[in-house]
Amino acid sequence: MKRPTSWVWIPFLVLSFVWGTSYLWIKVGLESLPPLTLIAGRLVLGAAFVAAVVVIAREPLPRRPREYAHLLVMSVINIVIPFLLITVGEQSIDSAVASILNATVPLFVIVIAPLVLPDEGITVARVAGLAVGFAGVVLLVAPGLSAGLGSSLPAELMLVGSSLSYACGNVYARRNVRGLAPMIPALFQVGFAAAITVPLALVVDRPWAAVHPAPIALVAVAWLGVLGSGLAYLCYFTILRHWGSMRTSMTSYLLPLVGITAGALALGEAVTASRVGGTALVVAGIAIVSSPRALRRLARGGRMPVEAEPAVTPESPA
Repeated sequence: MKRPTSWVWIPFLVLSFVWGTSYLWIKVGLESLPPLTLIAGRLVLGAAFVAAVVVIAREPLPRRPREYAHLLVMSVINIVIPFLLITVGEQSIDSAVASILNATVPLFVIVIAPLVLPDEGITVARVAGLAVGFAGVVLLVAPGLSAGLGSSLPAELMLVGSSLSYACGNVYARRNVRGLAPMIPALFQVGFAAAITVPLALVVDRPWAAVHPAPIALVAVAWLGVLGSGLAYLCYFTILRHWGSMRTSMTSYLLPLVGITAGALALGEAVTASRVGGTALVVAGIAIVSSPRALRRLARGGRMPVEAEPAVTPESPA
């Protein structure tokens, strides 16, 4: 008899709220902090938080050097690159738009996974979900595209690039990072990423001389570090362990909704028709990808088989 897991809704809602509001706090932190300093600060706090949990839980560390090499690669493609793209991108776009564009990670996963993982295939559900989801992306970036390269388009493309990087990290982890306790990948991803970004921030930003953060920016760093890069990872791996990848991917439905609401309430960001429509299409695309049974009748009329259990897992968002 399986133990009830209804309590997992608590970390699920906490995760959705923390990750969904991270885009707001990035925007707040950028008001008086340069991107690299903001990233380095949050990662140092996040690494310290997760390390403390690992020590308290007495989790054994990996023994094989190859596992550390895989975790180092993961830290670069799953944290350093996307964090940099998101943070720099948010200098030019609203936090709400960032949260919507970054919710497209599952759509990129279903494109990349079949190229690397032999058990992944192209299905009607995935193709339909891609079409709907990326229609939402086009709707979101269309205003910037029509305004030219001097507009928000480059920043929006950075956010799309961050989603692509997260998707690559997702697939890489499923192929190469296995058999580790859930907290260990979180610890070493955040720790290695901090070790990479701190020297960069010291050299590029010279924070001891050129950075004068406002008090609210320090609150943003603390929120992003302890909650967004610490507690959120523990919630994520707890959900993944009890619910599996499919149900865990439901966080992708809530991130843009939380992001839009937070941006509107805290920063007065506009809730435009294109943002609402783009969000609806992106969420619908993810839902189609995650619920192929709803398209079973459609698939039976085509040549491509319907998968029984999709393997779409969410990103490690900002």
